[in-house]
Amino acid sequence: MRVYISIDMEGVGGIATMDQIVRGGHGYPRSQRLMTAEANAAIEGAFEAGADSVLINDSHGTMDNLLHDELDPRARLIFGSPKLDCMAEGISAEHDVAMFLGYHAAAGSPGVLAHTYSSHFYEVRLNGRQVSEAEVNALQAAAVGVPVGLLTGDDVICGVAEKAFPGVRTVAVKIAHGHTAADSLSPAEARRLIREAAAETVRGAGELAPLQLPETLELEIDMPSTPAAEMGAQIPGVRRIADKTLAATFATPREVLGCVTLCYHFAAEAMISRMALFSRR
Repeated sequence: MRVYISIDMEGVGGIATMDQIVRGGHGYPRSQRLMTAEANAAIEGAFEAGADSVLINDSHGTMDNLLHDELDPRARLIFGSPKLDCMAEGISAEHDVAMFLGYHAAAGSPGVLAHTYSSHFYEVRLNGRQVSEAEVNALQAAAVGVPVGLLTGDDVICGVAEKAFPGVRTVAVKIAHGHTAADSLSPAEARRLIREAAAETVRGAGELAPLQLPETLELEIDMPSTPAAEMGAQIPGVRRIADKTLAATFATPREVLGCVTLCYHFAAEAMISRMALFSRR
């Protein structure tokens, strides 16, 4: 039994503010410990239930957040960015089940620190429907035949997962009270529930099925500014369908992830340039 884990930070118990999730914030070092502890809880549960291997992908921001020397030594870790498959880097047909830990709701929806890949995107849609990172990453998992068996995060993204992923287990470690406010379980209780759910997921992995892949994937991204959309429209195959909206049609989830990654960098560059002007004295 081979387990794949993609772990983000915004959906970890005890985390709700920007200061906690951005490197340099006073709360960021504590968030690294909380994130690492939830990863260890899932790893422990997976091995308790008979997993042979666990591969974990650090999927938050710069993707180098987990504390390596505190991570369960039985797991292997993928870290650093950019990565070809972004938050789904490393998943393959060799894996039996995927777990998404510390996930959050989509851009344009309620939920703690809700966004979709970039805090600069106003919304991301696939085939005309608003999507979260979990839903896009689950499609990449499905492309290699792997089902999503566990998702943890706030109550909003857990509700999304329960509708989108057949048979998925969820652990809501906090209830959203706003974009940067939450009612959270204690870290110890969150870890206990995650460990138990991970074990149950491994034991029941044989009953899960991957998502059905659409024949085509029509991606739309609402960029943060006109210059960002102008830059994104230079990507081959990407068209600009509104002042700040980009669209493209793809055959595979990997192509979607590649386009999202490029647009992420264009959006960030455009916003950095704008903020430099605003900061002039």
